[in-house]
Amino acid sequence: MGRARKNNIPSRTVRQQVDLSAKKAVILSHFRAGTLNYVTSTFRGFAAAVALGCLTSGVVLLSQTIKYAKPPNAKNGEKIYKSGCIACHGANGTGAPETFTEFKRPDTFPDFTRCDQTTPEPSSTWKAVIVHGGPARGFSQIMPAFGELLTDEQINDVIAYLRTLCTNKHWARGELNLPRALVTEKAFPEDEVVVSTALNATGAPGFTTDMIVEKRFGMRNQIEIDVPVTAQDQHHTWFAGAGDTTFGVKREMFSSLKTGSILALQGSVIAPVGNRAHGLGTGTTTFETFASFDQLFPTNTWVQFQTGADLPRHSDISPKTVFWRTAVGQTFSPDHGLGRLWSPMFEFLANRDLVTGARTDWDVLPEMQVTISRRQHIRGDIGVRTPVTNTAGRAKQVVFYLLWDFGDGKLTKGW
Repeated sequence: MGRARKNNIPSRTVRQQVDLSAKKAVILSHFRAGTLNYVTSTFRGFAAAVALGCLTSGVVLLSQTIKYAKPPNAKNGEKIYKSGCIACHGANGTGAPETFTEFKRPDTFPDFTRCDQTTPEPSSTWKAVIVHGGPARGFSQIMPAFGELLTDEQINDVIAYLRTLCTNKHWARGELNLPRALVTEKAFPEDEVVVSTALNATGAPGFTTDMIVEKRFGMRNQIEIDVPVTAQDQHHTWFAGAGDTTFGVKREMFSSLKTGSILALQGSVIAPVGNRAHGLGTGTTTFETFASFDQLFPTNTWVQFQTGADLPRHSDISPKTVFWRTAVGQTFSPDHGLGRLWSPMFEFLANRDLVTGARTDWDVLPEMQVTISRRQHIRGDIGVRTPVTNTAGRAKQVVFYLLWDFGDGKLTKGW
């Protein structure tokens, strides 16, 4: 449960592993004695495939936020928590003393009072761990499953109480961390490594792979480094090398879970590292600035907007450009919204040079993102980017990425 900063560490001794089942039994019996007594008190085919899957599977739900039969009651959740969860998680949510718990606390053990750990995760992640236990999401086995012991309403109440333990309400909530599109930049500050490739499907062979590192710092800020590597066939001669490298800083300006909105601004410096003669760079330092605004709707449909400009230091070498991008999507998940996430989306991409007689380049990009690991910290996305206007000399591309949210643990863990 919560934002895991590291990965699981095995129990201290083999004897502790044997005692683990007994410990789970104690926890469950504690709930039975306390909690239960208290309770007794090109898009057509793309869209058609998605729609067909949703209509033919009754267990597939829209999944970005939890749907409630009635609003959760944090006070009831506190009573349930103190009837059972307190045995391991402690009275204040920071964890009970290890001398009392009889197991070695793994590095993934949450501190519910730490907003930097808890706020990046949507409540659906916590619910999946409570319902199915820690191993269901690649976490420690010391967290047992309570799906058959607690009702759906009781679990929602417990989560509502846990949310109160982060007392700083200015942190953006994980529900606003929408699926990352292939091109459009989202507003939520993240801890991610992304390897993204655009491969020419028409025209001259070639590809560009961007190695992107995003690191959150503080409550609202994120630094970003983007190093592209390009290989191109130019008149039957291949040229390859690093391209212009981006160093950026993003700041979240506003977020509201109530309205489903988040706004961020970013400024970047693009260093002219690439070889301009071989078409790997612009040959001049470029300043990039943009705004990102994301909106999550009650139906769990979401829209991401990005608009900005690239302003080269020497516009006679490389023209100034403006761009605007939009991604529209929906996330689906089996197991009542607690399973693997499937996120079909569609991007509309526009770019225009600020020179006399320039025309706007429009592209469309249908795609599908899916979570790969059980912990959902490894994700993949693939789509096809197709030029719609000014198509001469602009290739259709297959675009894909592999994403690692390192804030949720090591690349090798959580499977």
